[in-house]
Amino acid sequence: MSTIAVYPGSFDPITNGHIDVARRAARIFDELIVAVYAGDEHAPKHHIFSADERCAFARDALADVANIRVEIYQGLSVAYAHMVGAATIVRGLRAVSDFEYEFKFAHMNRHLAPEIDVVCLMTSSQHSFVSSSFIREVASLGGDVHGLVPEPVAEALAERFGAMVRE
Repeated sequence: MSTIAVYPGSFDPITNGHIDVARRAARIFDELIVAVYAGDEHAPKHHIFSADERCAFARDALADVANIRVEIYQGLSVAYAHMVGAATIVRGLRAVSDFEYEFKFAHMNRHLAPEIDVVCLMTSSQHSFVSSSFIREVASLGGDVHGLVPEPVAEALAERFGAMVRE
């Protein structure tokens, strides 16, 4: 029996911390689905990149890992996990501040789908301060995010925010 896990997130943008967690999770499970959350019309969230762009960045960054696939999803993470036959949801923890949110997330998911477990992996220390929101903020203010995100993401952020400044 193969084990399938889902690593859900908005990945806006995907960071080297996300990639680290995905690669390490792929060593634990037979198949890992990096599930890019497309958003929801009932709870709109402004994304810097479209779901297709975010999916392409993740596919590019993880193309060398044979047991990872990247898909776009909507709705509840546990519903998506059921749909793809996953028994586990993977989450990353950077710092103690993440723990409270992930603790609540895991318990809500346990309430919704008791048969699906949540596994948290600690982000490697060199990525512990990196978040998508920090990356967006630094890039929007003209800061250098190279080394914190895959190179195509750094280039796309510079282009996106450079174009906004020029307009």
